[in-house]
Amino acid sequence: MTKADELVYAPLGGVGEIGMNLSVYGYGSGRKKSWIAVDLGVSFGGGEDLPGVDLVMPDIRFLLEERKNLHGLILTHGHEDHFGAIIDLWPRLKVPIYATPFTAALFEAKRQAEPGAPEIPVRVVPLGGTIQLGPFTVELCSMSHSIPESNALIIGTPLGKVLHTGDWKLDPTPVVGPATDEARLRRLGQEGCLALIGDSTNAVRDGRSPSESEVGATLAKLIAAAPQRVAITTFASHVARIRSIALAARDCGREVVLVGRAMERVVQVARETGHLDGVPEFRSASTYGYFPRDKVVALCTGSQGEPRAALARIASDSHPEIGLAKGDQVIFSSRTIPGNEKAVNKIINGLVAQGVEVITERDHLVHVSGHPRRDELRDLIGWVKPRIMIPVHGEPLHLAAHAKLARSLGVPEVVGCRNGDLVRLAPGPAGIVDEVPQGRLYKDGWLIVEAEARTVADRRRLGFVGVVSVALALDETGTLCADPEVELIGIPEADARGKSLAAQAVQTAAETVEHLPRARRRDPDTVAEAVRRAVRGGIAAAWGKKPLCLVHVLTV
Repeated sequence: MTKADELVYAPLGGVGEIGMNLSVYGYGSGRKKSWIAVDLGVSFGGGEDLPGVDLVMPDIRFLLEERKNLHGLILTHGHEDHFGAIIDLWPRLKVPIYATPFTAALFEAKRQAEPGAPEIPVRVVPLGGTIQLGPFTVELCSMSHSIPESNALIIGTPLGKVLHTGDWKLDPTPVVGPATDEARLRRLGQEGCLALIGDSTNAVRDGRSPSESEVGATLAKLIAAAPQRVAITTFASHVARIRSIALAARDCGREVVLVGRAMERVVQVARETGHLDGVPEFRSASTYGYFPRDKVVALCTGSQGEPRAALARIASDSHPEIGLAKGDQVIFSSRTIPGNEKAVNKIINGLVAQGVEVITERDHLVHVSGHPRRDELRDLIGWVKPRIMIPVHGEPLHLAAHAKLARSLGVPEVVGCRNGDLVRLAPGPAGIVDEVPQGRLYKDGWLIVEAEARTVADRRRLGFVGVVSVALALDETGTLCADPEVELIGIPEADARGKSLAAQAVQTAAETVEHLPRARRRDPDTVAEAVRRAVRGGIAAAWGKKPLCLVHVLTV
């Protein structure tokens, strides 16, 4: 360590938003720093804001610039918002990846299921293991969450230790995997914790999040009391919930039928890694119809209203193997992610229309969050006693609440930051000292496009105002060889007087060309721009909206 060395932190995603997590830590002097990255996740596109976008990923320009100094990427756990961007972005980075056995196996299963995915080696680290990456000593600390093997990272450096919590909660009876390692976290507080980089998702909620075992008990009662078929939907990665459902079904003499490829993939990985030991084998969807109605539980994908998932097809009565009827029950053992309400309500309404009883977390304790509420946050801060607190993993409301709580508990320095802020943690007072490149990338079909590209903005405009296409054929003197051809897409056929808008566009295009000076007609670009402006303006005057206007000029 030299006098010029410093320890810095920068979020490139996951701050001011929920999802798309990517953090980097740097140690060294000036531009000669060693770096590690934590997580590389996605958030989901679609909707009016991002039409046609499948996934949103963090821009990794900064990591590419520092690739020769980047020692590794450590995954805290296997949720999509923490590892979903790896398949698309790792080929640009080619950096070592480190993960625990379940996360590594889940990622490999995901990679194999994706056509054309590259080979991506992952180095497996045991629970509680330690990795030496340049000047960083990274120790994994088990944390309870809604997926097996979620970890906090205790990042040791010559300037102090940082706790990067990942996603976590305090659950003494988590059903699957170890509970949050309170003993190790208390020791960290005794050793000295420089900074806590902490999950803020539930910082606005008082009290404690209930235990996963309480959900299991509720589900067992509901399944036992159900008179007919039961279908349950939950997040496919929620192995503890799957285990609770399976054991409750076994105790009631019911068979569990898996419905949905994502669920099948997670179950296979969970069995391979020992997280479903002692759970009876599940049945395939093709066996569903052979069981009596009171002897089956269907475990389905689609808790977030995904249109191609199993539950959406069941709700529309279009699933080839699974059907429900009056007297059956569907349990949503999940929380609707903000933005998915409309899609989920559509499924619920479809089920109710079939006479199915729908049970959600509003009715019974059938779901609990995997993130800490305020009392749990208080406990963690009390255990590790950080000098610095930086709220992450949350929208501005959550970050502000977490920061206020930390100040009330006497944390000496609380730093609020945004994606792209470079925060110096040591030496000296903590604070934002610079910015690093950050942004968003969109996965659009098979392609990765920059958020700044016109693609999505144009598509958004198309969704509101449509497009008019005009084709012109001019001879070498600039004279029209035929009437313009016009096609309207997403535009009304006629104006308020009943006059065809297409006919008006044809007339406007022809008159615009004829009124251009002869010399200007010989320039196709000049003709195209003049016709575009005139046609767009003419339709706007008749319709009240300005469409996109594309003009093609052919010289013959």
